[in-house]
Amino acid sequence: MGAVARRLGVPASTLRTWNLRYGIGPSRRSPGGHRRYDEADLRRLQEMNRLVRSGMPPADAANLALRQRPAAAGERSTGEPAAGEPRTGRARTAEQGAAEQAAFPAGGVAAAPGRPAPRPARGLTGGPAGSAAPPESGLTSPSTSAREVTPRVAPELPAAEPGLLSAAMLARVVAAMDAPAVSVALDAALAAHGVLWTWERLVLPVFAAISRRQQETGAGIDIEHLFSNRLQAALVRFAAHAPAPVHPRPVLLAAAEEEQHTLAIQALAAALGGLAVETRVLGARTPYSALADAMRRVGPAAVFVWSQTPETGDPAPLGGLPGLRPACRIIAGGPGWGDGVPTEVVRVTTFRDAISAVMTTLR
Repeated sequence: MGAVARRLGVPASTLRTWNLRYGIGPSRRSPGGHRRYDEADLRRLQEMNRLVRSGMPPADAANLALRQRPAAAGERSTGEPAAGEPRTGRARTAEQGAAEQAAFPAGGVAAAPGRPAPRPARGLTGGPAGSAAPPESGLTSPSTSAREVTPRVAPELPAAEPGLLSAAMLARVVAAMDAPAVSVALDAALAAHGVLWTWERLVLPVFAAISRRQQETGAGIDIEHLFSNRLQAALVRFAAHAPAPVHPRPVLLAAAEEEQHTLAIQALAAALGGLAVETRVLGARTPYSALADAMRRVGPAAVFVWSQTPETGDPAPLGGLPGLRPACRIIAGGPGWGDGVPTEVVRVTTFRDAISAVMTTLR
């Protein structure tokens, strides 16, 4: 213990406390019965020490350090479980995905029989629709210019389980630009609760905090980009373990023709993947001619088009997308869309609405 204390630069009494309270300590014994630290123990303690020094409470730091796969020497932690360990909440079945949809239905579309009805539409920050939206954080206030979904009441999302970071703590970790800790926290939240919970309980509040920082200080673009990057990577890791699709027709997801922001459609793709829905993400700045060609080739059940800024939200081209047989639902999401969205296009205003609009199309 003395050697480990010197190596980490922490008192031996702190190591004893971490061992007694959180179970992070030596896992081996010498032939004489003395407890000894192996390399995995040391890496966990190094991670615990790093997280605590970044400002994380010791209990939360211990939970994250114990969750993650101990990295090899010189390797940065990713939060992936060790070989042979269960990927809690990741390798989910289609039935589990359906259960998530039933438990957390997308607000705005009437629920199927036996399912809870959706909760009211909400703004991007998790407040009432129409509240200020942090950068690229989701869908915003309702519009009256297009056919819309009807909000209903739904049960609240469950609270975070012990060991998951709160939004306030994650915001502090993001502000410290501790990329490994951000990845571990996002992976843990996605594994435990899925995309919708993570989006509403962590992502939106953190983006709101970043937005306030930018408004108050003029700084924070670097923090926004780091968080966006870590979130995109976490969504990719989560989506890699989605159940096999059970619907015969995929869903196309694309950004409007000059729209560069894609985080919302990447999150939507991960959420739909967890519900056993196959998606094809066409990405940023998708020309409407290319989107039309893809629709004809793929024959999707639905097409979701995202507009983040008013400069990219001209709704007229949506009316020119081809009609298909079987029919294909066109869904417009994001705060950028202007007035005049065609009546046959579904306008959605929240992340929940987007999920619901797609899932009701597939029923």
